[in-house]
Amino acid sequence: MTDEAQIEVTVVGSLDQVDATEWDLCACPEAGDGRAIDPFTTYRFLKALEDSGSVGAGTGWEPRHVLARRDGALIGVMPCYAKNHSQGEYIFDFNWAHAYENAGGRYYPKLQVAVPFTPATGRRFLTAAGCDEVGMSALVQGAVQLAAQNELSSIHATFCTEAEALAGAEMGLLHRTGQQFHWYNDGYEDFDGFLAALSSRKRKNIRKERRVAQDFDGTIHQFTGDQITPEHWDAFWQFYQDTGMRKWGTPYLSREFFEIAQDTMRDDILLIMCERDGHWVAGAMNLIGRDTLYGRYWGCQEDHPCLHFEVCYYQAIDYAIEHGLGRVEAGAQGQHKLARGYLPSTVHSLHWIADPGFKDAVARFVDAERDAVDEEIEILTDYGPFRKDRDEDDG
Repeated sequence: MTDEAQIEVTVVGSLDQVDATEWDLCACPEAGDGRAIDPFTTYRFLKALEDSGSVGAGTGWEPRHVLARRDGALIGVMPCYAKNHSQGEYIFDFNWAHAYENAGGRYYPKLQVAVPFTPATGRRFLTAAGCDEVGMSALVQGAVQLAAQNELSSIHATFCTEAEALAGAEMGLLHRTGQQFHWYNDGYEDFDGFLAALSSRKRKNIRKERRVAQDFDGTIHQFTGDQITPEHWDAFWQFYQDTGMRKWGTPYLSREFFEIAQDTMRDDILLIMCERDGHWVAGAMNLIGRDTLYGRYWGCQEDHPCLHFEVCYYQAIDYAIEHGLGRVEAGAQGQHKLARGYLPSTVHSLHWIADPGFKDAVARFVDAERDAVDEEIEILTDYGPFRKDRDEDDG
């Protein structure tokens, strides 16, 4: 009997049906020795989305998590959602949906393998130690069977790792690429060490932006763990609502999500908060991984020049250097990050399309898109802020 023949794949509609310890042994087995590599696929993060009503009935994100067991032991889990729209994904397929529906097909519902509202790279096929290949194979087959049984048009695993993307392509899935801007820690001792690696013009511009931002007649604080209080969340909720209303029409996360975060995830969170005249006026929320700081949400009640750059980009770099983190992911899109030391980086996704003709069309598109992404990353990297001549004047 093959390994696959011994594996049972099931689907659950809620994390209430999964033991937290079992899930995390697949999602973050390294957390037994410290912090999780990826805080977003932990049981506590995904459960907070469900318990707060941020996903579930009425949101268009219906949990359909795929589980793989061998001899009763959980060897693989996959955060998965049935979706009737393409909001909150950040790897966009709106044009695919329009094309398919214009041709008479039904694109929605579809199956999304993802962390909702979170454009951060991490494993999507979460397998227990020693079960990578057999676990991923079982999870992919289970998702395809789920889609076929429910006559779904497609499956989309977004912001997966490069290793998963290559393995998925070997299984016949379509491999798509895109780009984000990430900051990489080249062993800098402090922020000045980072600045020394930049061209003179970019270095001077960043110093100027930091001076302007810090002259907002207030104080910038960094809070994590027990330093975070309900008062901070009250203020941050106002910031988040303002940003959410302007960017998405309605905020993705509910108020209760932040209350649950205070109870179960505050050690995973870095809040950077700006105080002026005794009031909180701006702030950014970050999630802390083992080697990466993930910038997630920014908002403000007052507009001050360059404060967004300071709070979201430069303070994040300060924190990463101080705590020995290798990377800062500052969220989706934004070529303006390039001038601030964030370099273009490839992000990956995998796609399964049920209709053979539509699959061929999408395959041609992603092949051409991948070439264009590679070319753009090469060009942008060449125009990056780092010194070409290491003997350049340090002024």
